[in-house]
Amino acid sequence: MATDIKAHITGTIWKIKAAVGDSVDEGDTLIIIESMKMEMPIEAMDPGTVKEVLCQEGQAVAEGQVLMVIED
Repeated sequence: MATDIKAHITGTIWKIKAAVGDSVDEGDTLIIIESMKMEMPIEAMDPGTVKEVLCQEGQAVAEGQVLMVIED
């Protein structure tokens, strides 16, 4: 089963910390979004493997936008 990792706030992708094929554990930081001069981490909710990265560093994203797909 795949899990969509979504932006929880509108902002800019500051850093992508996981790549396709990486194994991640619950709580691992996947992406950092910059919004209003604050860095907001997006963490894995469950362990799995990164299947897709749907964003790029420097890209503007909207709240709720799918940024990454994790597969169990």
